[in-house]
Amino acid sequence: MSTRVGIIMGSDSDLRVMTAAADILTELDVPHEVDIVSAHRTPRRLFDYASQAESRGLQVIIAGAGGAAHLPGMVASLTVLPVIGVPVNATVLNGQDALLSIAQMPAGIPVATVAIDNATNAGLLAAQIIATSDTALRERLHGYRRSLEQKVLDKAAALHSGKTT
Repeated sequence: MSTRVGIIMGSDSDLRVMTAAADILTELDVPHEVDIVSAHRTPRRLFDYASQAESRGLQVIIAGAGGAAHLPGMVASLTVLPVIGVPVNATVLNGQDALLSIAQMPAGIPVATVAIDNATNAGLLAAQIIATSDTALRERLHGYRRSLEQKVLDKAAALHSGKTT
């Protein structure tokens, strides 16, 4: 199966956060790619990546960025594919600057935004978007949710039995 989700970030320092998106997509068996594409340092690379994403078969792009956090918005301006922004805690403002930058997109160029450093939710949201037309993936997502529920039930049972985990 071809790559369905592109995971990009402005610097390799963002990999510590963005790996979580790749991990959950791997767990859900969603083909994805990971790359470094800087909005400020490699604008031509950004243009090529975003403008060719649809023709390469990508269905969703996850873009992580800290500080000024232009990457998600710039990608969204160059494609009609859904873009999910992950604000990365990379400055003395603890990611608040990135969160506001990503969330404050002008009307007409949306970027879905998750919590600071929460690339796992970005991966899950990407999978859910794709699952609207992929019943097998939707079933894997149901299974994932059941596993979350079971973990909580197991912890509650351990608490009540005096065997906390």
